[in-house]
Amino acid sequence: MNARLRRGAATALSLHAAATVATPQTPYPILFVTQTPQTDDFTTVASSFGNHLAAPEFAARGGDLYLRYPDGTLRNLTAEAGFGSTGKNGFQDNHAIAVRDPAVSWDGTRAVFSMVVGAPSKRYEQGQWFWQLYEVSRLGRDQSVVITKVPHQPADANNVQPAYLSDGSLVFVSDRPRNGAAHLYPQRDEYEEAPTPTGLWRLDRVSGALSLLEHSPSGSFHPIIDSHGRLLFTRWDHLLRDQQNEDAGNDYGTFNYSGEEADSIPTGDRREVFPEPRTAAPGSGLQGLTMNHFFPWMVNQDGSSEETLNHVGRHELHDYFDRSLSGDPALREFIAATSRRRNPRGIANLFQLREDPRTPGRYVAIDAPEFGTFTSGQIVRFDAGPEVNPADIVIDYLTPRSTARLYSDDADVPAGFSGRFRDPLPLSDGRLLAAHTTQALTAHNEGSRENPLSRHAFHLTLLEPDAQGYLRPGEPLIDGGIGKSLSWWDPDVRVSYSGPLWELSPVEVRPRAVPPRTGFALAAPEQQAFAAERVDVEAFRRYLRANGLGLLVMRNVTSRDGADRQQPYNLRVPGGVRTAADAGKRYDVVHMQFFQGDLLRGIGRQGPGDTPKPGRRVLAQALHDPLAQAVNAPNPDGPAGSTAIAPDGSVAMVVPARRALAWQSTGADGTPVVRERYWIGVQPGEIRACDGCHGVNRENQAGVPAAQNVPAALRTLLARWRDGETDLIFADGNEER
Repeated sequence: MNARLRRGAATALSLHAAATVATPQTPYPILFVTQTPQTDDFTTVASSFGNHLAAPEFAARGGDLYLRYPDGTLRNLTAEAGFGSTGKNGFQDNHAIAVRDPAVSWDGTRAVFSMVVGAPSKRYEQGQWFWQLYEVSRLGRDQSVVITKVPHQPADANNVQPAYLSDGSLVFVSDRPRNGAAHLYPQRDEYEEAPTPTGLWRLDRVSGALSLLEHSPSGSFHPIIDSHGRLLFTRWDHLLRDQQNEDAGNDYGTFNYSGEEADSIPTGDRREVFPEPRTAAPGSGLQGLTMNHFFPWMVNQDGSSEETLNHVGRHELHDYFDRSLSGDPALREFIAATSRRRNPRGIANLFQLREDPRTPGRYVAIDAPEFGTFTSGQIVRFDAGPEVNPADIVIDYLTPRSTARLYSDDADVPAGFSGRFRDPLPLSDGRLLAAHTTQALTAHNEGSRENPLSRHAFHLTLLEPDAQGYLRPGEPLIDGGIGKSLSWWDPDVRVSYSGPLWELSPVEVRPRAVPPRTGFALAAPEQQAFAAERVDVEAFRRYLRANGLGLLVMRNVTSRDGADRQQPYNLRVPGGVRTAADAGKRYDVVHMQFFQGDLLRGIGRQGPGDTPKPGRRVLAQALHDPLAQAVNAPNPDGPAGSTAIAPDGSVAMVVPARRALAWQSTGADGTPVVRERYWIGVQPGEIRACDGCHGVNRENQAGVPAAQNVPAALRTLLARWRDGETDLIFADGNEER
């Protein structure tokens, strides 16, 4: 049966006032936002990336912060507190607001959220607006609500998707430049070179101290603190060369700046050095690298130990990806169907992660396409508490796989298609609430510029099981929906909309146990290295912090997870350790070359007189940070930014903190062997250790557990520091350099 959905189908919804009674009961009040519908799904408020932009064309004004009590009574909290336009016929003027991303405090008495205030009040008016953090309190039925702006936050940046840390401070997503330098604004992503957030930021609301917990070249999203105290979030990962830079004619006008400094200038150079090209040159022996996905990540609450959630990766979650070299027949494509992994159900992306309040370590998320659905898709579930080995993470499909897909206008939508979902919320009574749309087709404006009509209508819906064991839409949380009649300048055209608003971002207003505070911890092999060299760990960490540095330690880089046969895996250090899985081609690894993510790539410069677009894209450059290089031992025989691999396979390298980093092992002549596929960062004073590259889940390619050797390279570095052989003795700290 052809079940193609009619384009532009819209359900007639009644418009509700501020005290509506709906049928479903909930165990606690639900805080949520309304949003004027968007018609375009590229860097708009509900998009998968670039969703932090605050101009009205990216986040239409007119929404509010709502509280729904268990019996269905509604309160418009922002209106009660005096926020929002009250213009004639719903005109959105300089008092207009949009609201997003509520998160409830641990004691359940208040919530932090993001709001932008202002819109053009007359035709052609230009303006600059930013999402800012606000806190709402006095949420009881008999209390008058209070909304206050959070002090000390960056005023000239977009601050979105906040959450409370265990100590009451805030973590949030921001597009503030990683070092605060205005000339680097905005950071541009690695894919479309659209503006993107710079990562996760922490704000101490008492002292006003602001720090970058995690630097992301393409953006991090939706941070939460789980019951174990881990800071979880979705990160957009590429670590690939600039696709806008590939054409010989340079249609996009890409170029490299001479440096990151404020007085840096555009140059005629647009070279890139890492990783391998997106399209391999004939005869190069390379396969070419493209990578584009949204995975769950985690850091401690102090920003240390950044990695994918439980070290899960493409081998455990994706269905297919290619090998790195075409000239080695031992390397193979990864095909999940022919692998021996435990997880039988692959995903493409994971968005909007939430933990089940009744089962610690159990999470729900959305697997959605990158474009076209406003990040709505399939609801999935998996267990990934701290004790779960990544090889044991299994994805469960809570809604049919058809709900993860995007259907074009000429596609046949499967019969019985249940719609798509976003913002899943496991309730404390075991039920699941989510924003739901019946739409299957890609985002499109079914109206006009003056009278836009989005195909998508999102309404908060309680889900219920169907006969096939999946969840399907049940009762709507708000019977009849919430609607408004609105008008605004875009700024050239007067736009009008009258109808239902989207209902998004639900959270349960209830007290919760405060999770433990997580932070840096040094593992036993590295502790033994410090003890053997008689170096005090805390003294060395103070030295690193004072100079804005961290330390990366690898115990045995010849050891790789047994599932990874996509990059070279029969590795040896000449005259030292070797790890081999079979009799295939051997690779000598002699140097470890490090790269730092520099904001160098500009765009939009076609000729000498052209003005480039503001902001920069991150490019990988050989490690050249002067403070880091003053500590590291020279490696004259290796490529730029490298250190020698010790005979036991270990590596120790001092690196700049709060800056994205990557690395690759190379042969004696600097030819790359194994390349890192993810950006990783460290905090000032952090000593980050891993067992190898790629880290071992249970056994490496030779069937041996993860390396636990006391790394010789670390001992050598510590001895040099202890004996005063480093060029940098001490410096005043500058964590935003």
